[in-house]
Amino acid sequence: MGKTYARIDGRLRIFIEAQPMFFTATAPLAGDGTINLSPKGLRGSFAVLDELTVAYLDFAGSNAETIAHLRENGRITLMWCAFDGPPNIVRVHGRGEPVFRDDPRWPDLLRHFPDIDPSNHGLRAIVVVRAELIRDTCGYNVPLMTYQADRDLHGRRFAREDDASLSAYFAGKEHVATSIDGLPGLPLPLPPTPAV
Repeated sequence: MGKTYARIDGRLRIFIEAQPMFFTATAPLAGDGTINLSPKGLRGSFAVLDELTVAYLDFAGSNAETIAHLRENGRITLMWCAFDGPPNIVRVHGRGEPVFRDDPRWPDLLRHFPDIDPSNHGLRAIVVVRAELIRDTCGYNVPLMTYQADRDLHGRRFAREDDASLSAYFAGKEHVATSIDGLPGLPLPLPPTPAV
């Protein structure tokens, strides 16, 4: 039986922070627009900022659908599944925004991710989500799987990029500056990486 929560704390927070991956779902306002569902991983790239606010690091990739949808309408759902231990699924429905490198909030937000070297992953935004509805469900149909480790491929691939080459990489991708549905995506060229 599902339960609604007023805040992200206690057992719920412990569960969310323990999961090695989660999923994000967004969509444009247009009824015929493309719904986007993305897996997110890498331990240390997600943080609970307060009882109603979470954030995650948005790394380099070949599209920017989530960013485009958030820039248009802010709607987002995050979902965590228990792949081991007691079955559980948690969803946070809310409003999100991508915070870019030139935003004055960037340095303070980045401090919530002390175990991640942003230069190794082509960090392009920090997505901040304010929860509007927090629910869990049983998760009885989620399979039992064993977490082995984070893949190191992404870090190895993007560690060799600097701001200029990363902007060039994004400019060469069809759906980074503009989404599949033609919405504004990642603003290019990227602002310079702030000095730490």
